[in-house]
Amino acid sequence: MAEPYQLNLAELAVEIRRKKLSPVALAESLLARIHVLEPSLQAWTTIDPESVLEEAHRCDREIRRGRWRGPLHGIPIGVKDIYFTAGMRTTAGSKILAGFVPAYDATAVGRLKKAGAIVLGKTATTEFAHFDPAPTRNPWNLDHTPGGSSSGSAAAVAAQMCPAALGSQTAGSVLRPAAYCGVVGFKPTIGRISRYGVFPFSWTLDTMGFFTRSVKDGAILLRVLAGFDPQDLASSREPVPEYARSLGSLKRPPRIGIVQFYYRQNAQQEVWKHTEQVIRRLEKAGAQITEAQMPETFWAVHAAQRIISRVEGASAHEEMYKDHRDGYGPKIRELVEIGLLIPGVDYLRGQKIKRQFRREMEAVMEKYDGLLTPTTPSAAPAGLSSTGDPAFQVPWTFAGLPSLSLPSGLTREGLPLGIQLIGPAWGEARLLAVASFCEKVLQFSRAHPLAVNFTS
Repeated sequence: MAEPYQLNLAELAVEIRRKKLSPVALAESLLARIHVLEPSLQAWTTIDPESVLEEAHRCDREIRRGRWRGPLHGIPIGVKDIYFTAGMRTTAGSKILAGFVPAYDATAVGRLKKAGAIVLGKTATTEFAHFDPAPTRNPWNLDHTPGGSSSGSAAAVAAQMCPAALGSQTAGSVLRPAAYCGVVGFKPTIGRISRYGVFPFSWTLDTMGFFTRSVKDGAILLRVLAGFDPQDLASSREPVPEYARSLGSLKRPPRIGIVQFYYRQNAQQEVWKHTEQVIRRLEKAGAQITEAQMPETFWAVHAAQRIISRVEGASAHEEMYKDHRDGYGPKIRELVEIGLLIPGVDYLRGQKIKRQFRREMEAVMEKYDGLLTPTTPSAAPAGLSSTGDPAFQVPWTFAGLPSLSLPSGLTREGLPLGIQLIGPAWGEARLLAVASFCEKVLQFSRAHPLAVNFTS
């Protein structure tokens, strides 16, 4: 019989609902796993086992009284350390904020709690969600990066320390670490999940996302997190579907557009060969796959994204940077100093390109149920001084489109590879249905060494 920590989000919800598993037993199983693996992985910045167990006992008492708060009742979830958590330290990976304890929860955290979830702890992030690495290691090979900026969230889910964890993406900070660590990473349309109570990096690019071990788990979590928030003026009033019901909604195999020209040119040979193998397997299962033609603005996307993120990042940090310059790491310091020097006309030009690219992508997306690319140019790089290359996710984050990384295989060295699926704006339900189809065809399920060797 599987240990509680081995079960995914959907399985845990069923077992707890049927009273075959108690929230206390689940919390104890996860905390025991963290106790053994955390010295090697360093995926967490803050965990309070006593508070977690206290909350688990509370959930247990509520179950005995017949009270269910929601679909995540009694399930511990990891939270990236840029989300405010009332009464729990929130550092954004910076020594400047080492003692900061918010008085309120980020909206996303509040919605987790309302659905019955327990905040297991805060997961490690690169400094202020930029490129100065966190100490976290990759569960598949401790000498390789887990990616960033949501480093701890990806590693914790991959190592079965928690069934799901919150992250965020400004360029590639959810999907890249998801691919490196062999888990599902999801970034919805910008504005689908509230950003209130999250340390900002780039006002017009920051998108809240998360990590799970299956597409179905992602559908469950998105339903909990999505929706308009009056505290976040950029959040959307678009209706929020029952995403889990949409997973089998495709009446035929999907029409998928492969984005080839840029991705083939910039991917390592082993990655592109793997992507071609994935395409053949999907075609064999009935998917119609043709090459998708990108608009001319695609070639300006990466340059425009760098300008916007630098200017907005500098704006977000300007006041604190004046007082704590020496406390900043080298990469975030460089971003702030460059951003403060970029002319306003260049920033406005970048925003114009962003609006045009998103409009042009609407026409492209009408032809397909989703687009497909490799998630990353390579598997997780060796060494911990870099978090890898976000270039393959940049266009879709830039356009604000929903995207998902699905684990799809392993390199010759045994490191995970992923495919990236992209959907139309507000088309998360269709994207999840396409991802569910691909997940069933690819059937990636091989456990990594840490998952195999640990015994509670």
